[in-house]
Amino acid sequence: MEKVTKSKFIKVRCSKCKNEQIIFGNASNVVLCLVCAKELAHPTGGKSKISGRVLEVLE
Repeated sequence: MEKVTKSKFIKVRCSKCKNEQIIFGNASNVVLCLVCAKELAHPTGGKSKISGRVLEVLE
């Protein structure tokens, strides 16, 4: 029996430095940009609140 997950990885572009980064959609910690340290995602208990531009949802 396969385990079905609803969580996805998301490619996000930082609004400050335009860095593209892949993050987990259900992050349990604050996700920061690796280049400029701006917050890209904030945990909400389920899906993260994304503050950058979502470029692609990866399967």
